[in-house]
Amino acid sequence: MKPVAKVAKPAAIAVLRQATALAPKRKKASDGLLPSSAHIKQNPNSDHNTGLAVDLTHDPKNGIDCKEIFQALKKDKRVKYLIFNGRIWQRGVGEKVYSGSNPHRSHLHISILDNHGDDVSPWFTWLVKETKKKPVKKAPVKKPVKKKKKAAVKTNKITKVKKKSILLSLFKKGKK
Repeated sequence: MKPVAKVAKPAAIAVLRQATALAPKRKKASDGLLPSSAHIKQNPNSDHNTGLAVDLTHDPKNGIDCKEIFQALKKDKRVKYLIFNGRIWQRGVGEKVYSGSNPHRSHLHISILDNHGDDVSPWFTWLVKETKKKPVKKAPVKKPVKKKKKAAVKTNKITKVKKKSILLSLFKKGKK
């Protein structure tokens, strides 16, 4: 039997943290990283024992649909194998019925390849794209409407005022 890890690998921890960041209200009852002593006895070769496996609770009502995740993670280069709802998918082998004692109906089991234990890059890239808010279209900024100067009117008023001033000044001069 291999020695049991005391700490889960960063990639396994990242699965749970990223799932919670995407779906903060998700249930976590079946989440798991490291094995219990009963699990170790029952399954001494489990990837949980090495810290390279994670169980993610199936909670579609709150944003974590393991049926969808099971299919999408088949494309992830870090995944060694997946177990969910009585099915197992293994890299290089494909998908088939899972015959283990736990059919994994309440959670998705993700086993991570040894050389990807430190890879904490996004696990749910397709979910991130779906949950990003579409940019809100801003109303076009209305430029203040400049009032056109009534040059002719002003000129006429000014001209009239000037004419009156000139006439008055002439008139006053003439009275002297």
